[in-house]
Amino acid sequence: VQTCALPISLRDCAGTGTVAGNLTDALAALFGSVAVAIVALITFRDELRARLRQTWPAGVPVLTEAVAMVASYLTAERAQGRIAADADIDTLASTLIGAGHLLFADRAAAPPEAGAVRKMVTTVLAGALPP
Repeated sequence: VQTCALPISLRDCAGTGTVAGNLTDALAALFGSVAVAIVALITFRDELRARLRQTWPAGVPVLTEAVAMVASYLTAERAQGRIAADADIDTLASTLIGAGHLLFADRAAAPPEAGAVRKMVTTVLAGALPP
């Protein structure tokens, strides 16, 4: 299955490849980076979390930005009819990032196989894709 070639903006991938393929690639790129390591550093540094709260009142910035990126992409796909009109974009985006983070969280082990990431993505999107 052909997917959008990242690192271009995920939103720019709307209408190309498959929704699940684009999200699988985007999550692998996001969590294959230092993003997971940064989350751990933030979690264990009270002073850093306090300073970040001055700018970001909720969430971990890298994950909050990732949710916004995925929500923007899903909104663009919905406008093209590739996501159901009544889909809860914010919940889908948060669920994809949360589940993706859990899949990639164990940095000591090898990253999850692409098939595992795709399975998670297709499961989360199951009710949001038109027949």
